[in-house]
Amino acid sequence: MSNISQAYETQMKNIQKKTGMTLEELTALIHQSGLQKHAEIRQMMQERLGLGYGDANTLVHFVRNTDGERAAQVQQLSPDAVLDGIYTGSKAHLRPLHEKVMAELHNFGEFEIAPKKGYVSLRLKKQFAMLGPGSKQRLEVGINHKQLSGSARLKVQPAGGMCQYKVFLTNLEEVDAELLGWLRAAFEAAG
Repeated sequence: MSNISQAYETQMKNIQKKTGMTLEELTALIHQSGLQKHAEIRQMMQERLGLGYGDANTLVHFVRNTDGERAAQVQQLSPDAVLDGIYTGSKAHLRPLHEKVMAELHNFGEFEIAPKKGYVSLRLKKQFAMLGPGSKQRLEVGINHKQLSGSARLKVQPAGGMCQYKVFLTNLEEVDAELLGWLRAAFEAAG
């Protein structure tokens, strides 16, 4: 079993412990709510059950079977095909930024790339970063490291989110020593 599979299995067990409900009961609760939109269901899970964003988000993906990683595995998509889906249409011009960040990250050492529906998660023992279009105009780099100091460029995110910080990139020159320093710190802390 891969580290990702183990982490996912552990997260699902922890969700059941936190809520005191089985996956079947949680699935029934979601279906009985009548809610259809992912964000609405996630918010309901956070409010009713006290789950954090990440746990609620994973639970909704599980129940709706919309996790991008599992969808890619089922469809047996290559990493390039996953990126083709993410960086399409008005977001296609962001792919060179994505590729430059990834090329720099590969200099740090080996890590797992877990494709999701609209981004890729980068992991060692835990997620240290995520990359994907933040909008049609910019690439979003999420960074997980609790010891960094936020700045005008390194935006602090609300507690309970997928990442503690985000950096938004619009051109290749922004893949600089400062960004790579933050990413290296997160990479080293995640190992």
